[in-house]
Amino acid sequence: MIIVKIGGSVFSDKAGAPENFNVETVRGIAKEIAGVYPDADFIIIHGGGSFGHPEAKKYGIREGLPADWESASRRRIGFTLTHQAMLRANAKFINAFVAENLPAFSVSTSSTFITENGKVTYGDLEVIKRLLELRFVPVLFGDVSLDLAKGVDILSGDQIITYLAKMLKPEKVVFLMDVDGVYDGRPGVGKLIQNLKHDEISDLLDRLSCTSTGTDVTGGICNKLREAAKIAEHSEVWFINGKIPGRLSGAILGDGFGTRIL
Repeated sequence: MIIVKIGGSVFSDKAGAPENFNVETVRGIAKEIAGVYPDADFIIIHGGGSFGHPEAKKYGIREGLPADWESASRRRIGFTLTHQAMLRANAKFINAFVAENLPAFSVSTSSTFITENGKVTYGDLEVIKRLLELRFVPVLFGDVSLDLAKGVDILSGDQIITYLAKMLKPEKVVFLMDVDGVYDGRPGVGKLIQNLKHDEISDLLDRLSCTSTGTDVTGGICNKLREAAKIAEHSEVWFINGKIPGRLSGAILGDGFGTRIL
């Protein structure tokens, strides 16, 4: 089994118009997966891009459910609107994958996982397992979540993958980004790291000035590396450029261009 994470920056311009979607890029990704399916099973997870992020930020979903009724009522509405935005993004993915003759099937993240302070504490994976047995391609997404500590929160696609990797032990996890991989510094300034050992991630986080509460100056790669360190305990991990045709196929075949973590 291979898990593919399609980052928001790959299929959408976060700084562009609300809910913009690059269907050509997603169709290209689907076509590369179709070239391997059904010889390999796939789970797809996509980010929010210009869909869920604006609503989540507007309504402060990450702050949880407040005690006073008026503020809580507004956040409940925001919780629903954020989820609906992600469902619209997910529908576009399903359409793009089906157009390439892949039996993609939507799995609602907020109905599958429960979090505590944004981290998965429980996931009901029986539907996902059965879909894989029946040779479907489950498609999940970063979404809102019911949270044991905060009432409501956001569950990122990266943390979903960490949980799935622990429970399902995929052969590979491939992160698609809008850069070529992991750099020893800012992309375009630092050097691309093509091979990274699991036990080298901690030192790299230090070199990138990643702290548990500090600002991520590398475009989100710090959090991805933290999750990759956990995922690499179970699976081979790749970080590649999802906007360049052929890169995903290369990672799937094991001779791709990007960053591989073993």
